Order: sequence, then structure tokens, then C-alpha cells
Amino acid sequence: MPEKELKRDLKDRHVQLIAIGGTIGTGLFLGSGKSIQMAGPSIIFSYLIIGIALFFVMRAMGELLLSNAGYTSFTEFATEYIGPWAGFVTGWTYWFCWIMTAMADIIAVGVYMQYWFDIPQWIPAIACLVILLGFNLLTVKLFGELEFWFAIIKVVTIVALIAVGVLLLVIGFKTDSGTVSVTNLWKHGGMFPNGISGFLMSLQMVVFAFVGVELVGVSAAETANPKKNIPSAINKIPVRILLFYVGALLVILCINPWDQLHASSSPFVDVFTLIGIPVAAGIINFVVLTSAASACNSGLFSTSRILYTLSKNQEAPAKLSRLNKHYVPSNALLTSAIVLSLGALLSKLIPDEAFTIVTTISAICFIWVWSIILISHIIYRKKRPDLRMASSFKAPFTPAINYVILALFLFILIVMLFADATRLPLLLTPIWFLLLAVLYNYQKRK
Repeated sequence: MPEKELKRDLKDRHVQLIAIGGTIGTGLFLGSGKSIQMAGPSIIFSYLIIGIALFFVMRAMGELLLSNAGYTSFTEFATEYIGPWAGFVTGWTYWFCWIMTAMADIIAVGVYMQYWFDIPQWIPAIACLVILLGFNLLTVKLFGELEFWFAIIKVVTIVALIAVGVLLLVIGFKTDSGTVSVTNLWKHGGMFPNGISGFLMSLQMVVFAFVGVELVGVSAAETANPKKNIPSAINKIPVRILLFYVGALLVILCINPWDQLHASSSPFVDVFTLIGIPVAAGIINFVVLTSAASACNSGLFSTSRILYTLSKNQEAPAKLSRLNKHYVPSNALLTSAIVLSLGALLSKLIPDEAFTIVTTISAICFIWVWSIILISHIIYRKKRPDLRMASSFKAPFTPAINYVILALFLFILIVMLFADATRLPLLLTPIWFLLLAVLYNYQKRK
């Protein structure tokens, strides 16, 4: 009897919306409140810089994935071009990245539920995790459908916000904070009200806002037509960044001056409350709740597939590569869900600090993953000029742009050392890599 393999059940519309879902999440809907407080209106430049950098990372990843039909994720080309240690460390780090990210998302679910109900954050967090686990254990197609509709809700919401904002700008609508106007961008202390330092300190939260953009690569093994779907999804990233991030934040800052937004709540909810539409504010809270659930759903999917790949490569226990009758890696899913439930425990123990801690660790680990993609691409260009010449999806401006982005990532890590909120998580994160080094050396000796 042939060994079961992952089914290629994700269609073009699933991949397109997974890409959108990956670029719109808790980092925008909740985390942008904190980053706006740090940077003021200059947060728009932060999103542009990080967004452009990640587009080039995704182009490098796309070229590498399509250079070999056998690749199921970026851990495999990291193994081939950098070495087995890189595949091992990157695979486990990516799993850890998404565990941290999904923890932030289930913490956010608890925060959003408190808009309606006075209940402990951890209760809705656990409930959300159990429901999503149940859906993910069925079929990959069901995951694709869930993400499709979650992403549709997010897209419609942001487009509606932009449309309402433009209308309010045109008519000069007056709120308790003053008149809706483009001048709100700079008349409350300028574009850099907290100086360059505030702008730089916001970069970590903006990095977190973009985590998940590489999900297109994780879904490659379950995509029906990767040669068509992956380039299409990646090439649309710049438009999504301009519309969903820059467009939405511009509208929010024109309606509500940056210094009147709350760091601990969603600026999307704050804006609709400010303009006197409390029902709409409740609807937006529901939308950001579904957004957090969507991101947690993506986290369950990606962590289980990474564990599956690690297990297939004999870098994780063999049981984690077993598929159930629906061709879903159920053991890997259950393992990730159990670890994820620690996020609910964090929201119970340290509800005020939990979100910042897990988002910082997640951002640091994602910087590692994206850097490995860029380094793999640099080596691929040198070692396989034949594949490079034959590629129909060449990454532009390489290798120069790869080095520029790697320098940007290093700079962001250095900046994190100077912020009180991010310094401790940054200093603790190397413990993870030290643990992986020990495990890798132990595995090699077996």
C-alpha cells in the first residue's frame, strides 16, 4: 500500500486569500494601536519600508520554490543550499514563530471578547483553539475555505473603512476630536512627533504585522497548480500592502489624531466609536475577532505542516508525519494545539504583558526565517546558474537587494536592544537557538 501524502486540494482562490489572510492580521487590527502610539503618523513609512522589503523576500522564496517541484517548504531549499543544520534550525524556528504568533492571536481573541463580555481572557482563547482544531482535523480544503471566508471579511471591512473615511474627508465630518482632515496627519506634532527614535521603535511591531506573508510557501505542497498560483499570489503583495495597510492607516489617522488613539485597543474599533456609529464599532470588533481567529487558524495549519515536513526529514518524531483518513497530519496538529494552549495560560498569568512578549519573540524568529530565505537565494544564484537562467519567476535586483534587506533586519534587531519592552525578549530568544544547536548535535550523533 503506497504511503499517504498531503493532498493538493488548495485551489487558486484559496491560495490568493491565504496570501491576503497572511498579510492582514492581529498585527494590523490590534498591534497598530501600539505602533501608532510609538511612531505617530510616521508609522505609514514603517509599513512601507517593511512591506517593500518583504515583497523582495517573497520573490526570492517564490523563485526557489519553483526551481524544484519536489520542494514542499523553504526548509528544504535551506537544507540544500546552506546545509542540513539550516533546514533543521529554520524548520523548528518557523514552528516556534507560528506558535508565538498564534499565542498572540488567541490572546487577542480574549481581549476582543471583553468588548462584549466581562470574562477572563483565557476562556474564549481556549474555546477558539478547540473549535479551530476541530475544523483543521477534517480536510485541507476546509482550512482553505475557512481562510477564504475569514479573508473576505477582513478585505470587505478594510475597503468599507477606507470608503467611509474618504466620504468623511470629502464632507469635512466633525467628531469629538475635531474635523476629519488630511491635516490631522501632521498638525499634532508633525509626522515624527516622537522623533526618529519613536519611528525606529515601531519597526518591531510592524514586522509582527507582516508575519504570515510567507504562508504561500508553506502551502506549496498542497497547492493544485503552484507554478501559476504562487507567482500570482506573490506579485499581488505590493497592492495589498498599499491598500490594506497604508490606505487603512491613512484613513484612521485622518479621522482620529494619532495622540487620541489607545495603544491597548484596536484603532479600527476606536474610529467607528468616535464617528458615532456604536453598532458599526461592534461589527468591527467582530471583524477583528474573526481576524485573530483567522491568524490562529493559519498558525495551526503552518505549525502542523512544518512538523510534518520535519518528521518526514527525520528531524522530528516519526509519529508527527502520520496522516489521518482525511490526509491531514493529525498528530502534528494536536501537538501544536497543546503547545498553543500555553498562550491562554499566559493571558491568565500576565494579561497586560503577554501580547508584547510573544509578538516580540515572534518577530525576532521570523526575521531569522526571512533571512535564511535571502541567504539561500544568494547561494542558489552562485551554485545553480542553470536553474536561474531557466526560471520564469526570477527575483529582481538580486543579490544586491538581498544584502540590503539583511542589513535592515540586523538594524531592527539592534534597535530592539534599546526599547524596554523588547530588550528582555530579544536577550531571551538566543536560548531557543542554543537549545536547537544541542538537539541538532545530539541527533547527528545518533
